[in-house]
Amino acid sequence: MTPDQISELVINIAKRARAASLELAALRTETKNSFLNLLAERLVSNTDAILAANALDIEAAKEIDLSGPMTERLTFTPERIAAMAEGVRQVAELPDPVGVEIERLSPPKGFDLRKIRVPMGVIGIIYESRPNVTVDCAILCLKSGNASILRGGKEAFHSNMKLAAIIQECLRESGIHEDAVQFIPTTDRAALNVLLKQDDTIHCIIPRGGENLIRFTVENSRIPVIKHYTGVCSVYIDAAADADMAESILINSKCQRPSVCNSAENLIVHQDAAAHLPRLAKALHDGGVELRVDEHAKALLSGSGLPLVDATAEDFATEYTDLIISIAVVPDIKAAIELINANSSGHTESIVTNDTAAAQQFLTAVDSAAVFHNASTRFSDGFEFGLGAEIGISTDRLHARGPMGLNELCTYKYVIHGTGETR
Repeated sequence: MTPDQISELVINIAKRARAASLELAALRTETKNSFLNLLAERLVSNTDAILAANALDIEAAKEIDLSGPMTERLTFTPERIAAMAEGVRQVAELPDPVGVEIERLSPPKGFDLRKIRVPMGVIGIIYESRPNVTVDCAILCLKSGNASILRGGKEAFHSNMKLAAIIQECLRESGIHEDAVQFIPTTDRAALNVLLKQDDTIHCIIPRGGENLIRFTVENSRIPVIKHYTGVCSVYIDAAADADMAESILINSKCQRPSVCNSAENLIVHQDAAAHLPRLAKALHDGGVELRVDEHAKALLSGSGLPLVDATAEDFATEYTDLIISIAVVPDIKAAIELINANSSGHTESIVTNDTAAAQQFLTAVDSAAVFHNASTRFSDGFEFGLGAEIGISTDRLHARGPMGLNELCTYKYVIHGTGETR
């Protein structure tokens, strides 16, 4: 396609999405839920077709030498498709946020003034590798009354196109405007540049992917962007931590799925819990994790026989998305909090302790979107929070923070009922 053709394509998609969004804002909850349940059924019944499309992307990923973590995110299995369908059903069961009264005010004039939750309008989602995002974002936007424009990466093009076709089929059968969910059918970077300039028809951009993609989006968008740049998450083992719990939480946080943004990249250990460190380090090593250690951790592990790499200061601010972890030993909880706040991306942190006061100090002082006590960082997720799927994680401070579900995809307006009042 020529640049002019790409520009015309994207502008037309945006205009159609805006027109559809005005209809979606008034769509009945029953109609939305009927679509969602139908989509869940079709995803499962089309498992073989989805896997066939995904196999084309996996084969292409080998040719371009796509990284291990990116390939892992790209890969569908029957189990992942079933989980995706379950996420759709869960969203169908959630309350419709549109039209909910947030607040009722009592202005001096006495008229009826209410703050009501309403859709944003049109949301553009830009993402890489993970084709499940196509479904997650489409369903959350639709349930919250928003039209969505999806722009996936070239590495998942066949998977995304198949999922988009299934979504379109379900929209038609449910009597919903087909332009409610649109997928940009080209991977040309020029399409992204055009999309980011459509501030007259698109109201919000949500990028999901690597830091380079997110920074490019922020730097080139005329449209407000909700994002997180990286997921530098930490697990802190406090002096009063239970050893068995510490190991379980740490291994789950780091090893259960290291390629995702809520996996742990740092292990921080209180010096009074240092006796646990050899056990924790061995469990990590047995899980295939490379250990990058500060001088205190290195001294404690020097006789363990485990392979150790000297950690740099930069390592503690690095998102590995791989089986690598940075380890530090600190003198007290205050030092742990300072280390986290200095290096964290503001995503997710966890403290393991049986000391209630220490837990509260950590939860209050750590400046991240999600903070956990005695639980894995892997729970920082919309599905696990009971939000259904999530449209993304925000580390911003305006509008939304943390996993974003239906409520975070809405704004509000003031609705006033008067009896002839004038000013």
